[in-house]
Amino acid sequence: MNILITGAKGFVGKNLTEALKNIKDGKDRTHPELDIGELYLYDIDTPEDVLVEATKKCDFVFNLAGVNRPKDPKEFLEGNFGFASKLLSMLEESGNTCPVMLSSSIQATLIGRYDSDYGRSKKAGEDLFFQYSERSGAKVLVYRFPNLFGKWCRPNYNSAVATFCNNIACDLPITVNDPSVVLELLYIDDLVDEMMLALSGNEHRCEFDGIDTVLTEGGKYCAAPVTHKVTLGEIVDLLHSFSEQPKTLVMPEIAPGSFAKKLYSTYLSYLPKEKVSFHLDMKSDARGSFTELLKTEKCGQFSVNVSLPGITKGQHWHNTKWEFFIVVSGHGLIEMRKIGSDEVLRFEVSGERIEAVHMLPGYTHNIINLSETENLVTLMWANEQFDPGKPDTFFEVV
Repeated sequence: MNILITGAKGFVGKNLTEALKNIKDGKDRTHPELDIGELYLYDIDTPEDVLVEATKKCDFVFNLAGVNRPKDPKEFLEGNFGFASKLLSMLEESGNTCPVMLSSSIQATLIGRYDSDYGRSKKAGEDLFFQYSERSGAKVLVYRFPNLFGKWCRPNYNSAVATFCNNIACDLPITVNDPSVVLELLYIDDLVDEMMLALSGNEHRCEFDGIDTVLTEGGKYCAAPVTHKVTLGEIVDLLHSFSEQPKTLVMPEIAPGSFAKKLYSTYLSYLPKEKVSFHLDMKSDARGSFTELLKTEKCGQFSVNVSLPGITKGQHWHNTKWEFFIVVSGHGLIEMRKIGSDEVLRFEVSGERIEAVHMLPGYTHNIINLSETENLVTLMWANEQFDPGKPDTFFEVV
């Protein structure tokens, strides 16, 4: 299947192009139904002959080209209607009736604040595509996208989320006039997933109830089924919590498929080089070191312990707290004794055979580096964050 992507250098175009390349090159095997052939990538600075050849040979068109922030409002119609007209004329001239997807906008509803020059240009483009379909018999897929966000989206352009992510990541100011304003947001990976369905003929169809998308089989329009409605205030609060993570080490609760998960991935993509890595507080002494790595809101914390050769650490017990000790390098011995008992449980551990050992509540425990030359490196997980006001940790030799 040969595919033409117009607006290939834009936010959606770049993400879609890379996704298709991964399928074509066999790096992504999640779409075995797709056989990707030639990719024709067209943008404003691409030679015209590329578009001429592509409209003759393509089996599917993603028309993502458009104008969002022109200097002159007249450019809306020229960029969003004029180019679409040119593209469809070239397809007709070549007798190519392959499916054509149009990237439109929810602003094409022309309702309320969406009644604008931009919205009217998008609506004109939609009408042009539907007329083309009636005239040629070609299948058209018109998507009215809401606000988009994700990696590679240009900040300070037409995405509030991109601007907020970039500015908070770079310690720049942001402006939020009304935190209660609700945005409907579509994540780029969810959009790309829908584009793959469109390629295989399994697109989601919809109609519109005002500005609300109503998924329905046989609908006139198409839509990505997963979007998120969230306030500006919620977005900003989440981003500030993400930006504090290197200081607090606390990773906010992020559920699979949630808006927070997608926003965090987006935020990370805007980090400047100096924030990509950050120092951790290593507490070192004559025995080695102990470093907290990561804390979670509800599932405890992770730390790494380094014991120098011959050193014994621990010698304490907990009432309620439980832990995993996982030796990842070196050779050691873990000992545990139930309080009030003389029986000692022993586990010889090594980075050559990684295993997790429970530290049982009510058992005093230690960890001994058996090597005379190598450090013992242990990854430790505790079911709760350490609370210095209630440490639940009591010294007693095993």
